[in-house]
Amino acid sequence: MIDKNILETLVLKLGREAVVSEPEDLLVLGYDSTPGLHHTPDVVIYPTSSEQVQIAMQIARDNKLPITPRGSGTGLSGGSIPIKGGMVICLNKMNQILEIDEENLTATCQAGVVTLDLFNAVAAKGLFYPPDPGSQKISTLGGNVMEDAGGLRGLKYGVTRDYVMALKCVLPDGSLLSTGGKSVKDVAGYAFKDLLVGSEGTLAIITEITVKLIPPPQDKRTFLAYFDDIRIAGTAVSKIIAAKIIPSTMEIMDKATINCVEDYVKIGLPRQMAALLLIEVDGHPAMVAEEATEVERILNDVGAAEVHVAKDAAEAASLAAARRTALSALARVSPTTLLEDATVPRSMLAETFTLIERLTQKYQLTVGTFGHAGDGNLHPTVLCDERNTDEMKRAHAFYDELYEQVLAWGGTVSGEHGIGIAKKDYLARQIGPGGVAVMKRIKQSFDPDGILNPGKIFIANGE
Repeated sequence: MIDKNILETLVLKLGREAVVSEPEDLLVLGYDSTPGLHHTPDVVIYPTSSEQVQIAMQIARDNKLPITPRGSGTGLSGGSIPIKGGMVICLNKMNQILEIDEENLTATCQAGVVTLDLFNAVAAKGLFYPPDPGSQKISTLGGNVMEDAGGLRGLKYGVTRDYVMALKCVLPDGSLLSTGGKSVKDVAGYAFKDLLVGSEGTLAIITEITVKLIPPPQDKRTFLAYFDDIRIAGTAVSKIIAAKIIPSTMEIMDKATINCVEDYVKIGLPRQMAALLLIEVDGHPAMVAEEATEVERILNDVGAAEVHVAKDAAEAASLAAARRTALSALARVSPTTLLEDATVPRSMLAETFTLIERLTQKYQLTVGTFGHAGDGNLHPTVLCDERNTDEMKRAHAFYDELYEQVLAWGGTVSGEHGIGIAKKDYLARQIGPGGVAVMKRIKQSFDPDGILNPGKIFIANGE
């Protein structure tokens, strides 16, 4: 429970409407979308400006309160869970799109702007913001930057980092830092902007973001291909890329996920198929026509059981929407869904599917796998019950063995969900003690008192 004097100071400086301290209100702000993790904060602040974030952080620092930043709580690695208690700074009310600059092709927003709201706002002006995380309907831009979120269009258009041009943030000592700008080129000094993207709220709290916009593609073509064997789908992905075609989207779902999605959205997906690929090529109409012909040829050559072309934009949008429901659809069938974020070189996709199948049988689990096949970024999801101790033990053993091989293949333990609490051990395996030591020195230089989002990314001394 927070000290009464601190609470009164917060209310005096920020206003009653910006401060939440009742136990029943705090309870729901101790979660994000990561199963099995929760810790109730002592107080939650809802600022509406960078200056209010500064005031809150100064009060927290003066009273040695840990600070955890938070957006919509859609994170999947526990990054916004206040495991040390203290103050949560929730940025949802900083939700203004401040400017869409059509001359410089940029948009400047407060950190709490919902990702899809930005997409729709710039689309209304004939512009395109490509990053599209699966949670785009509720995720915030600040959270996307903190986690360096990806999405379905990552293969061709990249991830959030590729579109961040400038950041305004508040450092743990309460001072403001602005880094980057609208200039296309900027090599002045250290690249703080690039260091802050993906830092998971451990170095600073981002309050304002300027992103790059691009013209939208003129045309696109969407394919849905079904396979009797998921390894053939992996082969199709490798051959399409080897043909020097970079689709804007190349998503995969296995049989378990197909059935869960069909139960959820009922769009006629064939339940008997082992896998499906959702592929979209976009760009100039002439290029789209050429690439679409080649993609269809490759799908048929590798032995796809069926290949369908979306008849119009509405059908293409409904297929993409169905893919975005994959996690929600899987979550409906079991009390707990353990989702991971393994990413491998694309050439190892078929082997990864084989490995997942073998480990699923070895540990006697139910696993649905979906993800961004074109990025080599898969989300094997164990459907389980956290009250079943034995099942949870087998689930963690499944992921331990999977990640051991993923790292041996040159992959990574996170393609887009970050490290947070859930993957600290795995990160240490990936980057080794030397890499962890450098991260700790960077953290120390930004946050010498260790008050900002403590307990995240790496294992602390004595932990």
